[in-house]
Amino acid sequence: MFNSILIANRGEIALRIVRACKEMGIRSVAVHSEADFESLHVQYADADICIGSAHSSESYLHIPSIISAAEIADVAAIHPGYGFLAENARFAEICRSCNIVFIGPAVEVIQLAGNKIEARRVMREHGIPVVPGSDGIVSSSEEALDVAHKIGFPVIIKAAAGGGGRGMRAAHNDASLVNAFTTAQTEAEAAFGDRSVYVEKLIDNGRHVEFQILGDKHGNVVHLGERECTIQRRYQKLMEEAPSTALDPKLRKAMGKAAIEAARAVNYDNAGTIEFLLDERGKFYFLEFNSRIQVEHPVTEEVTGIDIVKEQIRLAAGERLGFTQRDININGWSIECRIFAEDPDNGFCPCPGQITQFNVPGGPGIRIDTHVCEGYTVPSYYDPLLAKVIAWGRNRDEALKRAVRAMEETVIEGVPTTVSLTLRILRDRRFQVGNINTSFVESLLLTKRSSGRM
Repeated sequence: MFNSILIANRGEIALRIVRACKEMGIRSVAVHSEADFESLHVQYADADICIGSAHSSESYLHIPSIISAAEIADVAAIHPGYGFLAENARFAEICRSCNIVFIGPAVEVIQLAGNKIEARRVMREHGIPVVPGSDGIVSSSEEALDVAHKIGFPVIIKAAAGGGGRGMRAAHNDASLVNAFTTAQTEAEAAFGDRSVYVEKLIDNGRHVEFQILGDKHGNVVHLGERECTIQRRYQKLMEEAPSTALDPKLRKAMGKAAIEAARAVNYDNAGTIEFLLDERGKFYFLEFNSRIQVEHPVTEEVTGIDIVKEQIRLAAGERLGFTQRDININGWSIECRIFAEDPDNGFCPCPGQITQFNVPGGPGIRIDTHVCEGYTVPSYYDPLLAKVIAWGRNRDEALKRAVRAMEETVIEGVPTTVSLTLRILRDRRFQVGNINTSFVESLLLTKRSSGRM
């Protein structure tokens, strides 16, 4: 086992990793930008190193600074968290060349997962259904039109190297496709330095269901059940739950089997996620790999009792999985609500500023993952996620009631937040009965604008 780990991230996930290290008796080293000097992950870590200015390109994304910090601190491994360099194959390769263990899958797996077109090809070869679309990169709007006419509108243009909802544009006819193609290319180049895009059939009224997987370096792979991630806005998740109301035992078994096969197809090790789209007929399609821990991992932890961050560390150290698929049991239900410093009434505009009051909920079945405290200043340089409120119950009804109670108890003042929108989602009758799709939030916002109330 490692004696020390450097955490190449910030915010709640960095603090989450610090806590896992403390419980495992591992020395934790936090890195931080000049803007995060007083952040909780820095305060709670055993040591900390400033790696640059507030701009992420000069700190959390600056590989030489992070590697230098790791060498100065003499750590055995680096945990990248999620975002920033978590899925950067070059960073993982540099860690390997410096004899520092990268806590994540092998470089070759990250490269494959980061290339959505190649990942689709591998899935097709192994008999795993993929969403109909182009066979490879589409280089012109004319070529995109040809594909769209073959598979039928609506379609979606996606960045080949994309993620996080960027470089994605839907089109419902020829004219909108031409515009979507150009916009997606521009966004892809700005976000990922790669303007390559491909075309995929847009699954209307679908659901986004993903399976958490764990694999060791000895060929053992398990899944920890599914997560429902359908509540999204512009492909950005707002709320997740485990398990999913959309899956019956037969479908759950089939999708779990496909997730394991997908992981084995690429020799997956460590923690990751296989994402699927589920259509209205109950047919599922492979969407993509996420070769890192997910923001929404707590809901899986709550219903399985498995600490995924600790498992990541053990697996990276070469240990075998300590359980088989038969040992995985789903206990109860869990719902996660993400709270952002954003203004839902103003196009979800990020709202940096000082938090003047921060009261977090508590009580039975409530978990809070946050790096925020009263007096904390939300910087303008990073993702505006403030906290995750996770509710667990013996069944969905109890988890839902606890989630509502928790959000009602949450008080954050000083900056606008998404708390009121989250409560509206939780109280909506369609959500309460599990009648949702990926257009749910847009329809809810449209209803709000029509009625003039939240």
